Amino acid sequence: MATVVNTYARAFADVVMSSHLDAAKTLAETQQISSLMEQSKPLREVWDNPSITAEQKRAVLDAIAQRAGISRPVRNFIAVLIDKRRTRFLAEIVAQFAQELNQRLGFADAQITTARELGVTERTALEQDLTRVTGKTVRARYEQDPAILGGAIARVGSTVYDGSVKGQLERLRQQLASS
Repeated sequence: MATVVNTYARAFADVVMSSHLDAAKTLAETQQISSLMEQSKPLREVWDNPSITAEQKRAVLDAIAQRAGISRPVRNFIAVLIDKRRTRFLAEIVAQFAQELNQRLGFADAQITTARELGVTERTALEQDLTRVTGKTVRARYEQDPAILGGAIARVGSTVYDGSVKGQLERLRQQLASS
């Protein structure tokens, strides 16, 4: 399954980059279709049903694309998934597609947890530090968790940067316990 997801995500990212499409708009459109499929059981049943012809499935897609203003490349990509009976992987393909685009465009998504709400200058400084460390432009999402006591925890991909007071206290406790 992972190879199926990666293959389609990489192939569509290749199309976006080689055709110089607006990556953000294309990603938003694919996420819109994925979200619609996730929320609509009848749509999932139609696209996943092997007894319904590909032409009928594409007709449904065309109606959705026209109504939602979906671009031709995104419509064609979803049509390929329909033709190859891969729509059940759509959410995973779109998530991998987003990662592919981020990697190719030099972006990194960061989930930052702080004990309190940060001001604009604090957020900017934190994002600049993460940009310097990762070598990529950071797009951050913030959440609050008073349990970390202070500082911040940043998750960029699978890497966690723990600068929280709670994390520092835990590391200190481990050092004292081992000596």
